[in-house]
Amino acid sequence: MKNFHRFNEATTGKSYDAKLMARLLKYAKDYWIFLTISILLLTLIAGIDIARPYIIKIAIDDYMRVYDRPITEYEDTIDFSFIPSSALQLIRYGGSTYLINGTFNSSEESYHISKVNHQYQLVTEDQIFEAQSLSSEEVRAFLKKDIHALGILSILYLILISLGVLFNYIQVYLLNYTSNKIVLQIRNQLFEQLQKMPLSFFDKNSIGQLVTRVTNDTETLHEMYTGVLVNLFKDIFVLCGIIFIMLKMNVKLALLSFSVVPIILISAAFFRAKVRAVYREVRTKLGTVNALLNANFSGIKTIHIFNREEQQFQEFNQSNQELLDAHKKQNFIFAIFRPSMEVIYSLGTAIILWYGGRQILRQHIEFGVLFAFINYMKQFFQPINDLTEKYNVLQSAMASSERIFALLDEEPAIKDSASVIKDHCFQGEIEFKNVWFAYQDEEWVLKDISFKIHPGESIAFVGATGAGKSSIIQLIGRFYDIQKGEILVDGINIKNIPLKDLRKNIGILLQDVFMFTGTIKDNIVLNHKDFTEDEIIKVSKYVNAHHFIERLPQQYNEPVAEKGNNFSTGQRQLLAFARALIFNPPILIFDEATSNIDTETEGLIQDTIKRVIQDKTTIAIAHRLSTIQNCDKIIVLHKGHIRESGNHQQLLQQKGIYYHLYQLQYKENINLVQNK
Repeated sequence: MKNFHRFNEATTGKSYDAKLMARLLKYAKDYWIFLTISILLLTLIAGIDIARPYIIKIAIDDYMRVYDRPITEYEDTIDFSFIPSSALQLIRYGGSTYLINGTFNSSEESYHISKVNHQYQLVTEDQIFEAQSLSSEEVRAFLKKDIHALGILSILYLILISLGVLFNYIQVYLLNYTSNKIVLQIRNQLFEQLQKMPLSFFDKNSIGQLVTRVTNDTETLHEMYTGVLVNLFKDIFVLCGIIFIMLKMNVKLALLSFSVVPIILISAAFFRAKVRAVYREVRTKLGTVNALLNANFSGIKTIHIFNREEQQFQEFNQSNQELLDAHKKQNFIFAIFRPSMEVIYSLGTAIILWYGGRQILRQHIEFGVLFAFINYMKQFFQPINDLTEKYNVLQSAMASSERIFALLDEEPAIKDSASVIKDHCFQGEIEFKNVWFAYQDEEWVLKDISFKIHPGESIAFVGATGAGKSSIIQLIGRFYDIQKGEILVDGINIKNIPLKDLRKNIGILLQDVFMFTGTIKDNIVLNHKDFTEDEIIKVSKYVNAHHFIERLPQQYNEPVAEKGNNFSTGQRQLLAFARALIFNPPILIFDEATSNIDTETEGLIQDTIKRVIQDKTTIAIAHRLSTIQNCDKIIVLHKGHIRESGNHQQLLQQKGIYYHLYQLQYKENINLVQNK
């Protein structure tokens, strides 16, 4: 038998795997239009983010810093007391505003303004300029063009912000819609793949771990598609745009600003190394908690029966505490990394203020440039922080995709062969030829088993626990594959019969009945829409289930709770009989089907069985030998071998294993009667 891969939470894959990423991108291929639009919108959003500080820089340097700078363009909005030269300059002096006929460096030269013969003069160490005192109205009139430009820039700024909000909304909606569709597709594939896997796969893998594949791991891929795959473009655009504009504005100040980048890269590398190990630990502990939850809720009845609530709580508490400790480690690393990035950002800002401030005082750069650099420095750090955290998401996505694709790539051990025979009309003949079977390696459960069941014949298997009775049923339905020998149905090897056809023609009634959440009708027809109400009622009457269904408030539309817990064991068994018989299979298998039913109900079912098995091949497994005495043949199994075969009377006459089993049960029945 194939040894299935055990899917563990702790993987040791690479932080980035090109093959895995290529497979992930294949899922995005069907939505390339939406993703392309998202990338274009992110490009526009990045452009808007970069443009905003530059607009403010233009407003400050070109239209707000009106004092102490040359004015070469102006309108005749005031009456000049002098003939204006090619350049004028506004000066604030003594609380008043003066218009100077000429330009000079007011920050480096000492000057004073005085009034001589009703005319103002600005006197420096080596120059004298004509000056004119301006009223507030004259200042506004003189700066009318600047005020108008500031209004336009303000409107442009508002438009850019509004467009940014609109583009961001569209982009987020499209990206999340696309990501959810991709994750939906992956989850469907996982669910479909799990349904194809044989029972042996689930024997070797924890249900909790498999649930983690379909839920937590796919959710991690959703984070990757939304947070990394497309938004990565925005971070790259922003970084490239900021670097270009900073170099364009002032090369020296830009290079000085970039001096902190090596510190960022070293910190990011240290963070990645630490967070990778902690992340894997979190995933491992989370998988353990999920598996423990599934095991506890599945066995809650047993926990209550044996009063194990406290022990189970302690076990869960320990696993939960280990998960908490792993999260603490993760939070500790983030608590160090994020403030360290803030410290580095503050260091970069301090360097800009120190150098840029000196350059402003020397009038080598303008104040708007320094303002823009401080803003760009903040924007420069944000993508770097995002890229570092996106690396964490990418690392998570690589680990999750590795586990998901490992499951999707797992070849089902049981699948249709290349030479299947379709549309076979089942007669019900079953034959085992020298069958050997083991669940694990060569720990044989069945050893060289051979028998033949003719169409319409009723066969029973008896034997002690572990003799191999239930295994034979599992093999007939091909829930497991044999290692040696051959199993034939109507002379055809079951490996050459499509699985759906094989199982469709075999009705199995198990001891433990599983009920799906829904209605009684849904549980009988199992979502097959071909059956009418009359057919459902007819089969329910046939198995004596109608009498309790019609007493329910909603009758056949009565809701069924999880696992059918709102019905008794006997009622669930009757519904299972109806479920099996409504498909009218030529082969019926009863695996201890009446063991959990009271004597009265069992009598009704036995009467029903006598009617339905007349034209069907019937296989029964029962510990109570009284239920199989009328079978055409009884096969006695012992430690994986067939020890005896014959009808009830023949086996009693042999006085072998069957005889001793019968004697034991007969004595138990006598003792029960005597005790009563």
